[in-house]
Amino acid sequence: MDLITLLKKIRNHTWGRIRRAIRSSRHYPKLFSSYWHHRFHKHRSGAGRDTLYLSARPNPGAGIGHQMANWIAGYWWARQFGLKYAHSPFPSPAWEEFLGFGENEYTVEKLAAMPGYKVVKLPPFREKIPQERGLVENIIASYDGQKAVFLMAQDQSYRDQIGVIEDLQRKFHQAPARKHDRLIFSADHFNIAVHVRRGDIVAGQMNGNLNLQMRWQDNDYFLKVLGNVLKALRTDNPVAIYLFSQGKPEEFKEFETFDNLHFCLDMGARDSFLHMVFADLLITSKSSFSYKPALLSKGIRVCPIDFWHAYPDDPKWILAEADGTIPLETIQPEGNS
Repeated sequence: MDLITLLKKIRNHTWGRIRRAIRSSRHYPKLFSSYWHHRFHKHRSGAGRDTLYLSARPNPGAGIGHQMANWIAGYWWARQFGLKYAHSPFPSPAWEEFLGFGENEYTVEKLAAMPGYKVVKLPPFREKIPQERGLVENIIASYDGQKAVFLMAQDQSYRDQIGVIEDLQRKFHQAPARKHDRLIFSADHFNIAVHVRRGDIVAGQMNGNLNLQMRWQDNDYFLKVLGNVLKALRTDNPVAIYLFSQGKPEEFKEFETFDNLHFCLDMGARDSFLHMVFADLLITSKSSFSYKPALLSKGIRVCPIDFWHAYPDDPKWILAEADGTIPLETIQPEGNS
């Protein structure tokens, strides 16, 4: 390793340790050049924001549900700050094409290559703390009339996640990739998708990971929810049930009491995601991997009431209690008498 490379590594390592050490401090924003820009540049009232964009990069080390939460946060906060949205592609080209969220959007990379544009990093802020959000608003205002692409801190929070559902659905359902979708559902059936989160949270029950333990739901929960849904459901079509999870069929033997049950335990992630979106009724788990298809779905969604993201106030969103009970005695899909 040459001396210059070594010095760069030492500098980056030292700088990283400093940032981590004071991240929770009120002084942390002072590490960002954008903070000092707002301190030394007066807001030019009326300068306009037609050339200002904002973006949030999907975390390359996270799952697709987490990455979509990053993307949604960027889209949402761009709207809140009165900025245009700049697209940050998903790390996986396959998911990028599948979701189609970047259609008809400028990318950060393309904007940064345009004359006069610069990428400006914003400090992180807690969305429920007015002073922190106000600081970011002031930073943005100091760039009014200029050409800039604001890049939010990695994993910048937007807890509710439901504020841009219409845009999400439009982008997904109009994406070119929809021409290539292939579903195993029968159009003659009322198709129910059940997502039972397993995989990583199974290990979490054994190693004491509290973050994973709070996401655990026993098979019994899903059995009760599904049973209650079937009791309430009024449809003219025969019902088909598709269970999406990880593991072996014998780990879900209790579900075999249901007629016309199909195990989808080896289906790939994108195909599983697609089927959850297009199910007539989706039963979600405490997981972003089924919550995000619920946001994109136009069908009925039955979701755990004690989840950490929000749900729309909409009759197509049914909230199940922890004991599997649902608030409706009748579920009447559209198009059924």
